[in-house]
Amino acid sequence: MSAILNLASRNIKIYIRNKSLVFFSFLSVIIIIGLYALFLGKVQVAGIQNTIGDVAGIRFLVDSWIMSGLLAINVITISLGVLGTMVRDIEEKQFSDFMVAPVSRTGVVLSYLVASWVITFAFSIIALLVSEAYIVLSGGALLAFLPFLQTIGVIALCVISSSAVMYLLVTFIKSSAAFATLSTLLGTLIGFITGVYVPLGILPPAVQKFVILVPFSHAAAALRQIFCAQPLAQVFKGAPPEVLANYEKVYGIKLFWGSDELSMGVMLAVLAGTAVVFLLLSALRLRKYKQN
Repeated sequence: MSAILNLASRNIKIYIRNKSLVFFSFLSVIIIIGLYALFLGKVQVAGIQNTIGDVAGIRFLVDSWIMSGLLAINVITISLGVLGTMVRDIEEKQFSDFMVAPVSRTGVVLSYLVASWVITFAFSIIALLVSEAYIVLSGGALLAFLPFLQTIGVIALCVISSSAVMYLLVTFIKSSAAFATLSTLLGTLIGFITGVYVPLGILPPAVQKFVILVPFSHAAAALRQIFCAQPLAQVFKGAPPEVLANYEKVYGIKLFWGSDELSMGVMLAVLAGTAVVFLLLSALRLRKYKQN
């Protein structure tokens, strides 16, 4: 156990010292914040006003929606960024040394995952606190105690799930150039998958089904349901139920498979199942892994 913790500590220090890795981990979030400030936020506010009028709490709702989406994206991009240390080790042949060192192969694998879990969770909690501060300063309200704890729990599950997926992807990467390509590709797609760039409800049905098959969309929806519960009740108070239902569907607060709504329990089960499946696949992958 001490060997695993020592290796994990080493991986954490390498990531924190690598300013480019840290920067690119947050690049997608920075871009989305910029787009939100420029026009995405205004478009959504205008859409709600056109539907139900200029009622109180619209800014609170839109801020809660975007911040919960950013938290989901944050988990994904940071977990990939931390695992960039593994790519560097593979490229510099240090991974081979670890594989023949007096540490079990499982221990080596866990050291990278533990580093990813610790860094991603810590940064995500910081992002959560910053998001709450931003919402309050913009005229919204803090999450109540229980929803706040629920958010932390969902983030923890998202961290484990995302790290498992990213770890399997990284085992196929052998160079920093390939890793940079993967990071760029993921950073471009993740805004669409989580419904931040384009609301999920306006995508073609076939694309919606594909997006729902991606576990990251479940992470975003689960966080949105917690974050948006209070402002939704405030903004849509007195509005017809179908208006609220349509908004929740279009903006990915609730996910549907056909006409069936996916409950919070189902979305959390998808995230947990994803973690288990991808960890098993990673274990099978490393049993056949050969360093070139």
